Amino acid sequence: MLEVSHLSAAYGETPVLFDVSLSVGAGEVVALLGRNGMGKTTIVRAVMGLLPTRGGGITIDGASVTGLKPFRIARLGLGLVPEGRQVFPTLTVEENLVATARAAPTGGWTLADIFTQFPRLAERRRQRARLLSGGEQQMLAIGRALMTNPRLLILDEATEGLAPLIRAEIWACLARLRERELAILVIDKTLDALIKLADRHVIIEKGVTVWTGTSADLAAADTVRDRYLHL
Repeated sequence: MLEVSHLSAAYGETPVLFDVSLSVGAGEVVALLGRNGMGKTTIVRAVMGLLPTRGGGITIDGASVTGLKPFRIARLGLGLVPEGRQVFPTLTVEENLVATARAAPTGGWTLADIFTQFPRLAERRRQRARLLSGGEQQMLAIGRALMTNPRLLILDEATEGLAPLIRAEIWACLARLRERELAILVIDKTLDALIKLADRHVIIEKGVTVWTGTSADLAAADTVRDRYLHL
């Protein structure tokens, strides 16, 4: 579904990505790993068309999306849960969910589905997003992305800064989405949870893909984890 090949990108004159390759197949869960500042968010921004690329290619279903506007990439079936959540603070929970919603031909996500996934949001549907807790805002950001009925959900720092109970709720939600065969590209630091959830893992070091493998491979690769993931 998504193929990133030898991608390079920069912020102005400062190069950040040098040689990044990764792929996500239909119904597959892939974890994008690496220490802070290694380029993970930059990869997401490039994939979504929010940052121009300098080299390499990005394809969706085999067709190049390099240079396309973000809204056109989103319409191809990519839904983004950005780092920092970025909900619309003055809109209510319900307004956030419907503001960018896109109908699916059949079996798409509805408000009722989101409220079933996250009962807290149902309780606060008339409340403005700026008054929600960080965990509730993250639920809202996930719900907002799902309401676009994506084929691939991208989560940048899925559980960063959240309380343990909220993190557990987010991981449970992602497990349910996997059961529905929604393709997911997830960035997070909770390695144990990612090993349980993901089919494959891609590790980035200083803007370069340095390792790719299955959850079983990563669980057994003590040297890889120590070299690229531990502080």
